[in-house]
Amino acid sequence: MAFHSDFRTTQNSAASAAYDAGLRAYMLRVYNWMALALLFTAGSAYAVLHTSLRSVFFHIVQRGDGAFALAPTFLGTIAVFVPLAFVLVLSFGVNRLSRSTAQTLFVLYSVAMGVSLSSLLLAYTGASVVRTFFITASLYGAMSLWGYVTKRSLASFGSFLGMGLIGLMIASLVNIFIPSHGMTVMISFIGVLLFTGLTAYDTQRIKLSYQQYAYSFSGEEIGKLSVYDALSMYLNFVNLFQFLLQFTGVRSDGRD
Repeated sequence: MAFHSDFRTTQNSAASAAYDAGLRAYMLRVYNWMALALLFTAGSAYAVLHTSLRSVFFHIVQRGDGAFALAPTFLGTIAVFVPLAFVLVLSFGVNRLSRSTAQTLFVLYSVAMGVSLSSLLLAYTGASVVRTFFITASLYGAMSLWGYVTKRSLASFGSFLGMGLIGLMIASLVNIFIPSHGMTVMISFIGVLLFTGLTAYDTQRIKLSYQQYAYSFSGEEIGKLSVYDALSMYLNFVNLFQFLLQFTGVRSDGRD
């Protein structure tokens, strides 16, 4: 009896070790895709702001006070909405797209996001953008680590965070048509809280989804799932960065 008990214990330990190794490898794959996407986003934003591409997406206009500033061209305005099209394609094609197609669309989406973000980054100095990036990375990393190691279930926060996102989008739309500085500050503050919470929530969700699908999905399906999980984590990072930039960014005239 003792022999069989020890044998089962050894089997369980081996299975647990294999699962842990698989989970770590999967999470690493998700973070690698996310990091790659951020790299493409940074690269495309830099290219638009610091090469001849700037003239394609921005042109010089004279303000009412006589000063000159950069404003988006027609193509620059279109570029702001292009990332949404990629998200819709990825979302509605989740059951139809192959792994390679999803990976390609994700990379193209990250490039389009960099072009879209260039109009926002133009309003801030490069030093403050870099500083905000590292602040975002630190906060994001801490919350993702907590979401991974905590024993507390964060599932109950899912519906609350979802409702918060809907409220945030409605408030943002209202603020576009009826702009208010106070509303902008409030939206940014709520946005920081929401995407900080979503970072921890999504990390735990990804961990639990791997536990559910690890042994039932094929390698192709697991590969595609990692792209979609990376997309969620990427969106959390980018949105957290944008909202933090409202507090830590230093305004620029956009012509340097």
